Amino acid sequence: MSTVWFAAFLAAAGDDPAAGHEAEPPNPLVPEIFDIFWSLLIVIIVGVVFTKWVLPKFQEVFDQRAELIEGGIAKADKAQEAANAALAEYQQQLADAKGEAARIREEARAEAAAIVAEARTRAVEEAARIAAAAERSVEAERQAAAVSLRTEVGALATDLAGKIVGESLADDKRLSRVVDRFLDELEASSTAGQAT
Repeated sequence: MSTVWFAAFLAAAGDDPAAGHEAEPPNPLVPEIFDIFWSLLIVIIVGVVFTKWVLPKFQEVFDQRAELIEGGIAKADKAQEAANAALAEYQQQLADAKGEAARIREEARAEAAAIVAEARTRAVEEAARIAAAAERSVEAERQAAAVSLRTEVGALATDLAGKIVGESLADDKRLSRVVDRFLDELEASSTAGQAT
């Protein structure tokens, strides 16, 4: 059957080998008419199939990829905006935290200064109280020593005066007057000695 088609094709092309005229030698660079026809037919069929079924599939895949890329770019832009907003918020919170930390440090310093001042005041008051108590204690001991000394000196003076006068000073009133007069004279002479 293919030879019938081939013969019909050649007859239509005018290259009938039975025609009897002499054929020219074929040019290797120019293909035969039937080669051109069948090649053209195959190219047309392949082109129709390609444009009808294959090319739409490629176009669909290309469109999907373009949509994905555009969606990815939009998502990336949104993510960048969100990141920039988060960064700005973080920087604001950091600045607020630094300000709060500085305020807390200043309050702590002020409280520490107040505590130190209060402790100093308490220490000064306590030292003054202790010094006053010590002074009262020293004064009480001095007075006790003076009374004790007066009593001892009085007893010694009474004994000495009794020996000098030659009479007994057993009477308490007389003894008291003699001792007081002696101590007053003794204090007056020591005061006069310190003034000079």
